[in-house]
Amino acid sequence: MSAVTTATSVSTSDPGSVTTGRQPPDQVPEEIPTVSDEALRFIDSIVAEDDYKYLMFDDHLVTVSDTGKELGEFTISVEPTRYKQTDCFLIHANSHGSIDGVPCGTSITAYVAQNLETIEQQHHEYVKLENCPLDRKTFIVKQPDNFIINRVITQGEDVQRSSKTVELAKMKGFISEGSNLLLHRLLIEKGIPDNLQFLSFDSDTNLCSVIYRPLEDRTQTVGSTEIRVFGVERTINSYSDLPTTWQSYFMQDCHMTNRVQVGSPVTMKLTSVPQLIERDEEPPKPVFEKKALSWEDDMQLYSKFLDRKEELKGDHTTYMRSHPELKNLLADFLQFLLLRKPDDVVQFAAEYFSSFSASMPSMTPYLASNAPTPFPASRTNTKIDQLRAPTR
Repeated sequence: MSAVTTATSVSTSDPGSVTTGRQPPDQVPEEIPTVSDEALRFIDSIVAEDDYKYLMFDDHLVTVSDTGKELGEFTISVEPTRYKQTDCFLIHANSHGSIDGVPCGTSITAYVAQNLETIEQQHHEYVKLENCPLDRKTFIVKQPDNFIINRVITQGEDVQRSSKTVELAKMKGFISEGSNLLLHRLLIEKGIPDNLQFLSFDSDTNLCSVIYRPLEDRTQTVGSTEIRVFGVERTINSYSDLPTTWQSYFMQDCHMTNRVQVGSPVTMKLTSVPQLIERDEEPPKPVFEKKALSWEDDMQLYSKFLDRKEELKGDHTTYMRSHPELKNLLADFLQFLLLRKPDDVVQFAAEYFSSFSASMPSMTPYLASNAPTPFPASRTNTKIDQLRAPTR
């Protein structure tokens, strides 16, 4: 690939990749792409405490040509952080090297929320041609009501600036370049559902659909070691250009092993097998059998029981001594209860003690049986008559 071709085809779609053509910028698509229900359900199924637990690590790959010549390197780092009072992830990707002696590269710094929503992203690309260097910067910032996208394209001495806003509702299911790197790890961790279609930007920051599909597992040789890898294919369906596809492969623990843009002679490969991330084995929850509590045989418990018993007994005795009317009140009630011997003791007690309440109508338990009562008529008249019948 010549340096001139590289300068005119640097992609804004992924670090270290190239595209095959250019279309007029700022072309607005006629229709807004949609997000599949499966994609929305996938986002809703994310459990941050579990799904991201083993995805915080760095990837280091080298960039090689189709002839095997090493051209540069590609690194990805993901770490948890807190940004704008939100728990999120700081994602940094950097690809730089030299093609035909021309330095070029891409870097991404993004803050991504736990639901893969982009909070802020800076995307920088450059090709340092001797006579006409190209530099492209794209900034994405989430606001309360919309996303702001600013672009600065510098080619030689020509500087082009553009800015636009997109409503939040239209950005639902949007996957930026930063969140895409984290999404790949999630797809290996959780599996790739069918019909997984999100939203993304094409090279001119027009909203378009992006589709993720699983690739067949295969064996890859890394150094002198053969490992089993699992693939994810990503296709951006641009409205202003041909579809662009990337294929990435990962180890079982989500370390990236290979990455290539379909049609590009440049490939990113893992050169040495990283140390596998060991998963913590969740110990089974202990099961405690219920045992009968024989507190009489436990000297300490029995001693506490006796102490508490004496404490309550003394407290009750003190209270009754300070309220001598309580003994007389209870004696009168028991005497009257034994005289009448009612079938419903609770109803009888309620009517008896109601005469002591200031909130109840003034009554006496010696009223005639046909006298009105403030209590619910849940008892039959026969029982009430028996309750209030004179003692023989």
